[in-house]
Amino acid sequence: MSYTTSLPWTLDSLDLDRIDIERVRHNEDLFFLLSGASFVESGSDLYAYNLVDHFAGDEALQTWLSQHWVHEELQHGRALAAYVKTVWPEFDWERGFQAFWQEYGAVCTAEQLEPSRGLELAARCVVETSTASLYRALNEITDEPVLRRLTNHIKSDEVRHYKHFYQHFRVYREREGFGRYKVFRTLLRRVNEIKSEDSDIALRHVFNLCYPQHKGNEAEFKRITGRAQGLLRRHLPAEMTVKMLLKPLDLPPRMQNLVEKPIAKIAEKLLLH
Repeated sequence: MSYTTSLPWTLDSLDLDRIDIERVRHNEDLFFLLSGASFVESGSDLYAYNLVDHFAGDEALQTWLSQHWVHEELQHGRALAAYVKTVWPEFDWERGFQAFWQEYGAVCTAEQLEPSRGLELAARCVVETSTASLYRALNEITDEPVLRRLTNHIKSDEVRHYKHFYQHFRVYREREGFGRYKVFRTLLRRVNEIKSEDSDIALRHVFNLCYPQHKGNEAEFKRITGRAQGLLRRHLPAEMTVKMLLKPLDLPPRMQNLVEKPIAKIAEKLLLH
């Protein structure tokens, strides 16, 4: 059986012909968020190849990455792109993605991975936390049935991916013997990278295509995308996000309870400002 036939869900099952276009077409903030996400997800294979090479010799993890994880991530990209193309057909998605890919491909390199395998798995937990939170928020933002079904599918996939990376992280933590301080620094560094690279590059190329007259105008870019980020921030699942971010630190329960609220504020600021 091919892996495609065992995907948790398929693009055909979404029934894009049933999209209630009028419920979402007017929402430019949602358009920016979905288009940006579709670019990042559609570039997942580049990151996957880097990870497979990084974990040379770990056959179990390499197999999961190359035969499961990357196929699900790319399906996210295809589904989001199909949704965007259906609701906003005037947006030249292919042109925007090619521009994004040229810039993203130059920064998404093996050199950016953590030298420690265990710490790279901690960093992956941050990425999966970010995406799970994103799609949970998008699911709450919209009342369009097809988009709600799609974002729920992707959120569930990302949570499952998080659990898989976390399980492997625990194995490497025991093997490599690093402490909480190194894990914390890794988590913080990856949160900053998500904000400054992945999402920023994607949103910038959506903006450049939609507002070519404002290309290079940083103030206008921040105004437009800041509004979209504000919408996302109001629906960020803070409790879920914080628990997922803190889990690799393996804090004692009492300490975790003490830091959850301040970490929630920090996470919101780092992820969405």
